[in-house]
Amino acid sequence: MTTPPPTDAADAPPPWLEELPPKEIVKELDRYIVGQADAKKAVAIAIRNRWRRMQAPDDIRDEIVPYNIIMIGPTGVGKTEVARRLARLAGAPFLKVEASKFTEVGYVGRDVESMVRELVDSAITMVRTEREDEVYPQAEKAAEEQLLDRLLPAPPAPRPDEAPDPKAAERRARSREKLREKLAKGELDDQEVEVEVAPQGYPMPEAFQPPQGMEGTDMNVGEWLQEMLPKRKKRRTVKVPEARRILVDEQLKQMVDQDDTVAEALDRVENHGILFIDEIDKIAGERSTTGPDVSRQGVQRDLLPIVEGSTVQTRYGYVRTDHILFIAAGAFHMAKPSDLIPELQGRFPIRVELQPLTEADFTRILTEPENALVKQYQALVGAEGFQLECTPEGVAEIARIAFEANARMENIGARRLHTVMSTLMEEVLFHLPDWPAATIVIDAAAVREKLGKVVTDEDLRRWIL
Repeated sequence: MTTPPPTDAADAPPPWLEELPPKEIVKELDRYIVGQADAKKAVAIAIRNRWRRMQAPDDIRDEIVPYNIIMIGPTGVGKTEVARRLARLAGAPFLKVEASKFTEVGYVGRDVESMVRELVDSAITMVRTEREDEVYPQAEKAAEEQLLDRLLPAPPAPRPDEAPDPKAAERRARSREKLREKLAKGELDDQEVEVEVAPQGYPMPEAFQPPQGMEGTDMNVGEWLQEMLPKRKKRRTVKVPEARRILVDEQLKQMVDQDDTVAEALDRVENHGILFIDEIDKIAGERSTTGPDVSRQGVQRDLLPIVEGSTVQTRYGYVRTDHILFIAAGAFHMAKPSDLIPELQGRFPIRVELQPLTEADFTRILTEPENALVKQYQALVGAEGFQLECTPEGVAEIARIAFEANARMENIGARRLHTVMSTLMEEVLFHLPDWPAATIVIDAAAVREKLGKVVTDEDLRRWIL
C-alpha cells in the first residue's frame, strides 16, 4: 500500500499520502479498531492536512503547523492503537513514549529531547528496511555468486611451461551450475565455508560510559571511540545457510547508501513524523516537593518548546520539530486537561474523548477486526493441523465475562479480553498436538465450564483475570 517518497520529499508531496483521503483513512482504521469514530476522524484529518500542506504555496507552507491532538479516555479503549495504525497507513515514522518516564532538566532520568532522537533512529530503520527490500533480490544474487566462488575456488594459475587446457573453463562452468542447483535444493546446507565477518563491538570501560540519566545524549565517548577504532574483519567457518545470510547482509550494506538513508529519514521525521505521548495526565498538576513527581510541571515546560517547534540535535544532525504531529493521550482520572500548563494546552487544540467499551464492543472486537483475537487463536491452533471454532454464543459469553471482570476490578478495557482468552485456551494450547478431536469447539457451555469457577471466586478472579 505504501510507496517510499523520493529523496527530495521536502519539495514534493509524498504519494503514499495522496491516495489516503480522510474517509479512506477511517475505513482502513475500521479494519482493525472497533468504534471510536471521533478519534479516527480527528487523526484522519490531521494526517491528510500534511499532504494538503505540501500542496500549499511555498510562501505559506512553513506557516501551516500541525493541529496536535490530545486523546482522553480510560486505558484499553484504543488510543495507542489508533495512532499506531495511522502511522502504518501513512508510512510515517512513529514513536510511542510515556510522559511519566521523563524528568525535568537537572534531574536524573530521560530528557524530553530524547524522544526526538529515538524517532530519528526509528525513521532510519524504516528507510533502510525499505531500501534493502528494494535491492534484496540483487543482493541475494550477488551473495550466491560469492558463495559459489567459495564452494568452487578458482584453479591455480598454470605454470609457464604448461599448455592451457581449452576445455577447463567449460568444465568449470558446468560444475558451477551443478553446484548452483544443489545450493537451490538445500543439498549443500551441511557443508562449511569460510567467510569474513565484522567483529562485534566490545563493551567500553565504565569510565567512558555516559553518566546515569544521560544515556540519551549524543556525546557518548564510548561510541566515538568505537567509531575511531579500526574495524578489522575476522574469518569464520560456518555452514552454507549462515554464510549466505552473512554475505547477503554485506551486500545490502554496500548497496544501500547510509548518507542518503539518513537524509531521507530526517526529512520524514521533520515532515511526517508522529510522536505519541502517553500518560500525559501523569505530569499534569502542580509541582510536588517529594517523590517521583518532583518535576512534573518542569517536564511540561521542557516539552513545550519541542511541541511548539524547535531544533533538536541528534547524532545524525539537527532536526526541526515544527511539523512533527504530536498526539497526547491520558485517562485523566485524577487530573483534567485544564491542569496542564496553559501554554501546553494551547499546543494541543484538538481534543477527542474516547468512549468506554461496552459488552457489545467486546463481542465485535473478538471477531470483526482483521487481527481479532479469535482469528489469532484460530491461526495458532491451525498451525498444529487443528481447527478452532468459536460459536456466536461462545464469543458472547467471553465478552460478558471480560466486561464483568472490568466492572468488578480495575477497568483495563479491551486488554481484559487477552487475559480471558489466554485462560480459556491454556489447556488447549498446552495439549496440542495431542488433542483428541480435529475440531475444537468453543461454545457458551465450554466457556462457563472453564471460567465459571474463576468468575465466581473473587480471589481467583483477581489473580487470574
